[in-house]
Amino acid sequence: MHAPTDITVRPKVRAVEVSWPDGATHALPFEYLRVYSPSAEVRGHGGGEGKLELAKEAVRITQVEPVGVYAVRLHFDD
Repeated sequence: MHAPTDITVRPKVRAVEVSWPDGATHALPFEYLRVYSPSAEVRGHGGGEGKLELAKEAVRITQVEPVGVYAVRLHFDD
């Protein structure tokens, strides 16, 4: 598993840009990242059923926090 070479939040286009060692770059929309969040609340690990987050087109990312060797925790404003 290769770690990204760069992770950049692009607020104007509402996406997180991930760059890889092979030169590939992927732009992941904020809404997509929020709707498919692996959070316990969304996945149903908090004691209740999982839920699909909807109507998140206006969500913003306020912080990107490194976790371990290659993971990041995204903080959303909602």
